[in-house]
Amino acid sequence: MEIYSIIMPEKFFNEYKEGGMEDEDFRTDMEMYHEAIKFGIGIGAIILFLVIYFAILKPMVDERKAKYADKTLKIQEIQQFENDIVSIKSQIKKIEPIVKKNSTLFHSKAEVEGLYDSLSRFASRHSLVISKITKKKAVPVLKPGIAKQAEGLLKQNQISYYRIPVDYEIRGNFLNYIKFKRYISKAKKMLNFDKELINVVQNDKNGAITVNGELTIVGLPNEFF
Repeated sequence: MEIYSIIMPEKFFNEYKEGGMEDEDFRTDMEMYHEAIKFGIGIGAIILFLVIYFAILKPMVDERKAKYADKTLKIQEIQQFENDIVSIKSQIKKIEPIVKKNSTLFHSKAEVEGLYDSLSRFASRHSLVISKITKKKAVPVLKPGIAKQAEGLLKQNQISYYRIPVDYEIRGNFLNYIKFKRYISKAKKMLNFDKELINVVQNDKNGAITVNGELTIVGLPNEFF
């Protein structure tokens, strides 16, 4: 009896002691009571698990998921960045010959303005003197299919490039002048000698000459339009 008093409610125990309950009924009630206790423990365990899950485990899982998603996103961004680099390198490789050609052929406005200083430096290296240099008006060269029209009516996208004629006069020794022209031909920027009149200075034992001519340089429309 003392053992039962520990594991069953006092009401059932007292009723059983006083003879108000048959043994069979007592056992039935006890089984139901034990089942109720098991059910309660089970519900309590579930509730405890849910509390632990939502209070502790779920935030930890969500945090790890967020970190994993962020890591995945960064990996994708790095991969995209690497793909972009490969694409840009490929594009640079394609346009590099064009850029190199343009940088050699076309002059910027600043380079045209500094043409006198540049030619003077080249001439002085060969003991020549530039006595005159005159830059003329830039002449637009139209793209194929564009009809000739007044310059004021032209649009920039209709122009291929500009020709800038330059008159010059150089004095010095003939051989040095030939060396000067050879030096110019190897320069990074292209100069076209269109006209050239060489006059020999009479009675000069050093082979002095005076050269009058016209050279042409070209520039892009975005520089001279």
